[in-house]
Formats: sequence, C-alpha cells, structure tokens
Amino acid sequence: MPDDTLPSLLALAKEVAVEAGREVLRIYDSGDFSAYQKDDDSPVTSADYKANDIITRRLEEATPNIPILSEENKHASLAERKKWPRYWLIDPIDGTQEFIARSGDFAINIALIENNEPTIGVIFWPPGQTLYYASKDHGAFKECPDETRQIHVRKLEDPKRSVVMIAVSRRQSRDKILSRMNAKRIYQTLPLGSCSLKSCFIAEGKADVFMRIGITGEWDTGASQCIVEEAGGRILAANFEPLTYNQRKTLENPDFVVMGDQRVPWQDIVQYHKE
Repeated sequence: MPDDTLPSLLALAKEVAVEAGREVLRIYDSGDFSAYQKDDDSPVTSADYKANDIITRRLEEATPNIPILSEENKHASLAERKKWPRYWLIDPIDGTQEFIARSGDFAINIALIENNEPTIGVIFWPPGQTLYYASKDHGAFKECPDETRQIHVRKLEDPKRSVVMIAVSRRQSRDKILSRMNAKRIYQTLPLGSCSLKSCFIAEGKADVFMRIGITGEWDTGASQCIVEEAGGRILAANFEPLTYNQRKTLENPDFVVMGDQRVPWQDIVQYHKE
C-alpha cells in the first residue's frame, strides 16, 4: 500500500517536480521545442506537454488513488471533481511565455488540495536549480545547491510607512499595477516573469506584494498559496475574499493579490478596481 501521509507526499512532489524541471531545462537549453496557441490564446509548448507527461505518470504510479487536475489535461466536470476529498493540482510550466522568451522566469508547480485547501506546495525553478516547498502547519523552505533553509516573509520596519517592494510582471505595464496602489505610499518594483516565482520571492522576503490582473487558473495559485501562507503571508482575491479550489464550474481564478507582512494595512494600500 502506498504511503500517503503528508510528509511522504511532499517528498514525492519534490522529487517529481525536480525530475520534470530537469527535463524542461534540457529542452530550454537546447532550444529544440515547438510552440502552439491554445483555444484561449495562451501559449503552450512541447516542453509543457513533456513536463505534464512526466508529472502525471509519476504521480499516477505512486498515488493511484489520488486524482490529478493539470492545466494540460482534459478537466473533469465539477460533478466529478466534487467527489474528490483530495487531488493533485498541477501547472507543468508556469511562465510558458517566459520560457519562449528565454527570460528564465518559469517554474514547475505541484500542489496537493485537501478539502478544497492547499496542504502541499512545491515550486521548482529549473534555471536557478531552486526548490521552494511547504506543507500545512510545517513551514516553508527554500532548497538550492548550497543551502536549505526555512523562509519567511519580510517584516517591514514600519508597516504603515516603510517602502513597499512590488513584484511586477515583465509583460504587463508597471503603471497598470501602480495605479491600483495607494499613492500616499512609496514603492519600489521588482520585475519577474511567472506568477509562482513572484509569490516565492514574497515568501522569502525579496518582495512584499504582487497583484495579478488577468486570467489565471487554480493551478497558478495552489502551490504558491501553501508556500506563501506557511511563510507568514496571504493570497486572496483582489477584493480580499478567499480564493476557492474545486468549488466552481470554472477553474479560472479572479484577479488576486499576494501579500507579505500581515501587519501591513494591505486593504488601505491595494486600491483594486476592475477595468
């Protein structure tokens, strides 16, 4: 019988993410891949499909009783998904556009969702050979070739006045995000690619906040949410309502915000409005 305790499932997810990530990096370095456009106009590559094959095969072999929901697989209906007490939630490559653009800002995302809540989060950044991971109530960690350490969000010296570091997209207008922030605060910006890497940088204290405006899926936030929250931060919809998993017909997320230091009055800072 497979060991399905949280520590063993975390170890499995870490191993699988690294295996898939190494293959993705090999493809990235070779430049030998094909890019396509999906029905929703988002990009996908042969590397996404290869990573998806590795992850789904390994998880199916090791945990045959745990369903898998991946961005690149056919999605089960809500009626079927509602029967799942837990499932793997996968984004084989988060940051496909960055992979194509060769910025290096892409990652492998694996989460375990139990009772509609992320309880394991694993994010592997292949070009940096860096693994971020967390499990519920056991903290968040960063593992790279020269160290493994527990990570925490940055504590601002003065939560109401300190300069706030905003992680911003390489592909979206910086002004678009700053227009949704309280103009009375002072900000610095840190350009990055994938959603999950921005979240990891907040979890380890390199940035303080990130707002995502635009279409994402639940697989874009599952692993990040576990890591960020175990590091002392939060991920919420941009209207400050909780994100949901496996509770709606659509798997699309609302616009969302990732926040570090919870002493900061984020609802005074993030002035969200829909376009």
